[in-house]
Amino acid sequence: MFKTIPDNFIIGAASSAWQTEGWKGKKEGQDSYLDTWYKNERHVWHEGYGPGVATNFYERYGEDVAYMKEIGLTHYRTSINWARFFTDYETFEVDEDYAQHIDNVINALIEAGVEPILCLEHYELPTALQEKYDGWSSKKVVELFVGYAEIVFERYADRVKQWFTFNEPIVIQTRVYLDAIRYPHEQNTKKWMQWNHHKVLATAKVVELYHRKNYDGEIGIVLNPEVTYPRSSSQADKKAAEMYDLFYNRVFLDPLVKGAYPEELFLKMAEHDITFDYTQEELDIIRENTVDYLGVNLYFPHRVQAPKYKWNENTPFHPSYYFDSFELPGRRMNKSRGWEIYPQIVYDMGMRLKEEYGNIPWILTENGMGIENEHLFMNEEGVVQDDYRIEYITEHMSCLLDAYEAGSNCRGYMLWAFTDCVSPMNAFKNRYGLVRIDLENNRARSLKKSGFWYKDVISSGRLEVPDVPEYK
Repeated sequence: MFKTIPDNFIIGAASSAWQTEGWKGKKEGQDSYLDTWYKNERHVWHEGYGPGVATNFYERYGEDVAYMKEIGLTHYRTSINWARFFTDYETFEVDEDYAQHIDNVINALIEAGVEPILCLEHYELPTALQEKYDGWSSKKVVELFVGYAEIVFERYADRVKQWFTFNEPIVIQTRVYLDAIRYPHEQNTKKWMQWNHHKVLATAKVVELYHRKNYDGEIGIVLNPEVTYPRSSSQADKKAAEMYDLFYNRVFLDPLVKGAYPEELFLKMAEHDITFDYTQEELDIIRENTVDYLGVNLYFPHRVQAPKYKWNENTPFHPSYYFDSFELPGRRMNKSRGWEIYPQIVYDMGMRLKEEYGNIPWILTENGMGIENEHLFMNEEGVVQDDYRIEYITEHMSCLLDAYEAGSNCRGYMLWAFTDCVSPMNAFKNRYGLVRIDLENNRARSLKKSGFWYKDVISSGRLEVPDVPEYK
């Protein structure tokens, strides 16, 4: 059967600055958090690959934009590298070479008929601000981020009409300060909460700035809420799912869309002595400056159950105090990534945004299939036969179209990623792109089978969906 793609529906792809650009032209003192992590712990990055060269998009963006035009992408989402945009983050001394690069990319996309969507921060916190102010621990960094946004809007908002403040704002502090599994490995749950709050506050302040300046466009944020399912219908399991949702999803969704943190979050923070520092003025700013729209990144479900064992009181508080993870028997898996495949998450999130969050406009800004050793799937002509990616996209896009038909205010689908690119630690281990990056051949580009298929979907305006299999 075929499903029709609505008119003006976004069918695009995404990436980020640090995952593609490389360090060509980067000046002394312009390291981001990711650059510093890579320099200090290169051994944890798969086969030593990292942001140093990445895909060399800084020099080769023209090739990639040409492929975007060939495929027919409606939109391309990437980020501006905050760490590279200035040579001084406090006096806002712009690196004109890098600023010109952003200009060039925007203009090339527009000329190719691809609408740019830009994110102000995709893990690119400047190391200088991390070292001087402890990063997002500081309200000073919030103000510096707003100053950065103001200059970026002045330069590019005439051509870029869709903006995001952050991509997945919860991720860095969760890996570093909550789980302590990434550099610099500091377990500090209260700092985790403080970073969460300051990114919410920074977003509200940038939203206020954007609207006050009357720019012709929209400003939002890209979140990665994990659609959370309880193991069973028991009250204990359902409570576990509610608590996971509170700490990892609602901590951003509620203030950014509804304008206020959940009251239960304040109660739990007080109970565990992890309440972030805030003022009533900050809560007022958050209440008055909710986002225009959301980007939502969805890859896999999260399943939880009630805790099996009593919490070790000598262990610093962690939200897992309230839940244990649960693995569904017989679940479909992307074995390369270790993630469950469950396309229903897209429909369920669409319905949740419709029913609980005022049916806010949203885009599925990331969804994709990372596979290891893709060279094993190449045919005699050297084209990767990634039917597994085509199947994955089809199933998730189909659920997105179902959510749209059911009234969810979804504007489109963006694949992660357009080209193979660097991921934290995994580097190029798992490939996500429509376009292959050949590391053994000077990072040469070539379309995979999915790239040709994506082109057909866009040009035809319809998605072929397999019939529901018969029960056996």
